[in-house]
Amino acid sequence: MFQKILIANRGEIACRIIATARRLGVASVAVYSSADAQALHVALADEAVAIGGPAPRDSYLRGDAIIAAALATGAQAIHPGYGFLSENPDFVDAVQAAGLTFIGPSGQAIRAMGLKDAAKALMSQAGVPVVPGYHGANQDPAFLADQAARIGYPVLIKAVAGGGGKGMRKVTRAADFLDALASAQGEAATAFGNQAVLIEKYVEKPRHIEVQVFGDGKDAVHLYERDCSLQRRHQKVIEEAPAPGMPPEMRAAMGEAAVRAARTIQYKGAGTIEFIVDASEGLRADRFWFMEMNTRLQVEHPVTEAITGLDLVEWQLRVASGEPLPLRQDQIPLTGHAFEARLYAEDVPAGFLPATGRLAHLAFPPGCRADTGVRSGDTISPWYDPMIAKVIVHGPTRAAALQQLARALDQTQVAGTVTNLAFLGALARHPGFAAGDVDTGLIERDLATLVTTPTPSQVVIVATLLAHGAPLPQDAQPVSLTGFTLWAPLSRTLAVQHAGETIEARLIWRDGQPLVCLDGSEHAAPRLPVVRCGDDIHVFEHGQCFTFTPVDPLAHEAAAGAAGNATLSPMPGLVKAVFVTPGQAVQAGDRLAILEAMKMEHTLTAARDGVIAEILTAPGAQVEAGAALILLAEEAPA
Repeated sequence: MFQKILIANRGEIACRIIATARRLGVASVAVYSSADAQALHVALADEAVAIGGPAPRDSYLRGDAIIAAALATGAQAIHPGYGFLSENPDFVDAVQAAGLTFIGPSGQAIRAMGLKDAAKALMSQAGVPVVPGYHGANQDPAFLADQAARIGYPVLIKAVAGGGGKGMRKVTRAADFLDALASAQGEAATAFGNQAVLIEKYVEKPRHIEVQVFGDGKDAVHLYERDCSLQRRHQKVIEEAPAPGMPPEMRAAMGEAAVRAARTIQYKGAGTIEFIVDASEGLRADRFWFMEMNTRLQVEHPVTEAITGLDLVEWQLRVASGEPLPLRQDQIPLTGHAFEARLYAEDVPAGFLPATGRLAHLAFPPGCRADTGVRSGDTISPWYDPMIAKVIVHGPTRAAALQQLARALDQTQVAGTVTNLAFLGALARHPGFAAGDVDTGLIERDLATLVTTPTPSQVVIVATLLAHGAPLPQDAQPVSLTGFTLWAPLSRTLAVQHAGETIEARLIWRDGQPLVCLDGSEHAAPRLPVVRCGDDIHVFEHGQCFTFTPVDPLAHEAAAGAAGNATLSPMPGLVKAVFVTPGQAVQAGDRLAILEAMKMEHTLTAARDGVIAEILTAPGAQVEAGAALILLAEEAPA
């Protein structure tokens, strides 16, 4: 076993690896950018080395700086986590050339699976079923359009070097193919530096089921499957293991195909074979096809750990240090059911826009596993993925585990930034999901019922006002310094503000009990979690955080009008393109610009009909949240 390893990553996966290393007695070295100097993974590691600026290209993508840090600290091996350099074969070669061990597969194995088209050809030769499609090198638009027609619409355009839904477009008719192709190629070129695409048959009721494999370079085993069908825009939202409704014969067939794939490339370490499954007639052993292999540990690996009782990071360290596979296939248990929900800082009602902000408060309930790289007081940075945590639960049955998930999400507390917590809770309570009737289109079909703009209930308001009033404990009596009244209970006026509205009430003491008089009724303290951070009061109810600011009820607030003429940046980001010029007439919904933020592109559109008055930005500009980018001319008075 290694004495010391360096972790070439950040956030929750770095913290996760550090925990296992510590349990095994292995020292850990963290690396960090200038934006992460105070990050949790830096605090948890035994040593930490600064490697550059906040942008990933200036720090976490600098393989030379990471290798230098490993050599300088005496680390024997480098664990890449996931993302960044984890699937970069040139980095693997450089690590090994420096006399270090890469905790993962060989560069050769990564190259074999790195391009989707080549990987599919290899898997087809190995007898692994692949989706019908074109995976060749000819990228002529007319040729690809002809291939799409041969495959039959609907088809899916996918970047060969892609992942995470980037460079992917569904096309339902031939007339839309060329525009979708150009869009997919442009996004692929931006994200991966490679605009090549492949064309595949689009599966009408698809389920995304992946198999966890593990190899030691000589042999391989699988650790059962995960269902990752609950997705939005090809991004996984909630994952589970095992897949609901999985017949034993299909599990055996998928596991055998996955192990065959791993053995074909002499795979070493943890990897995932992703399959697309046609669930239109239920799960059948002849209706799954290879999509791609992720040659690294996956974000959703904790659900596999939960159902097997195994630590995959421990397996990675043991195999990388020269040990054989810890267990044979028939020794790997499968017990119960597990779910993982990805908690993000994002504005769900605004279209799931990534968000930033300082985490004024963060707490998870007992009974769940929360993998996180942040804590109360940390800031969600615009430079990296805005994941706050992964909430993982395990139960004896799927129904029990799902109930635990709903409860854990309901009791998780996040204040200081908007999150998708309530959205996750709505998914956990979705009747179709509860019945196991899931596919990758479920969220889009039911989006209107899953996404709501909540308003604080009367119970929340009462809890806020009582917290603002700082009442005495219920068993205490008001003391003389608090004032007195002759014939009526002691009382005073309270006011708080929420979403621009002021709420007023009276706090009264009756028989030593604090009560809120609101809308003509008296209310005692409800049992809701309340946290005060600075001047703000945060109240948590059903996965929602409602934030109130105490105000002076006698103060007069000046109202400020806002002209709806400016297109504002919804978040910090990079302006990728501007599509309009001054004097140009536009209609509501027309594309104005593209903003790239947190690894995704966001199209900014005109809010109304009008004429472009001024362009305040340019492609390549880095802008802050709320910055005015494009101005419309004033509307003529009616």
